[in-house]
Amino acid sequence: MTTSTERFSAAAYADDGKHHILLAASGSVATIKIPQIAAALSRHHRVSIRIVLTGSAEEFLQGQSAEQPRLKSLLDLPNVDGIHQDDEEWSKPWVRGDKILHIELRRWAHVLLVAPLSANSLAKMVNGISDGLLLSVIRAWDTTGLVDMRKKRIFVAPAMNTAMWRHPITRKQINVLEREWGTGEEGWITVLRPMEKELACGDIGDGAMMDWKQIVDYVEVHLGLDLQTTADT
Repeated sequence: MTTSTERFSAAAYADDGKHHILLAASGSVATIKIPQIAAALSRHHRVSIRIVLTGSAEEFLQGQSAEQPRLKSLLDLPNVDGIHQDDEEWSKPWVRGDKILHIELRRWAHVLLVAPLSANSLAKMVNGISDGLLLSVIRAWDTTGLVDMRKKRIFVAPAMNTAMWRHPITRKQINVLEREWGTGEEGWITVLRPMEKELACGDIGDGAMMDWKQIVDYVEVHLGLDLQTTADT
């Protein structure tokens, strides 16, 4: 869902002087917060936002209600420069020399925010499964900073049912992200832990995605965005 038929190339934007934010969502009802997150981040000067949604996440943004606009409408926001979907990765027969989308998005991004990260995508991420565009970007992430010559962070905001969040396998998977991939100078993952509230399913407990405004705050602080300098000022 990009505005050009040409293959995306990170090199074309290497010297644009902007903070490159790759905003992503996987299949959770919390995907309905993506428009608000995108709108808040898009107000900043010198940012460029590209959005990646899994196929299941797309189902939550089909114009069902005011808080669930059509995905394409996010391109109307300032500084949202592209929306990428799973079927774009190999939409054309590949030949030697062609760009590979998940690699180009990795090279382009200065930060990746996955909000929400579903239980299914969490499990795949921890196990290195890359069966879609978003998971391929994560699997190809330069965790050392030696390939892209820049250490870059992934923020993930898990969202799931309370029982799923409290499940032993979830605890093990979160431990991998936080204790193995997230700590120390070599860390490259930040887990934005869920909060407790009434969930969409009717249960009350933890597992709800962190408040979207707090999520935005984390990204703004990480990138050093001047909160007083936005497109509205």
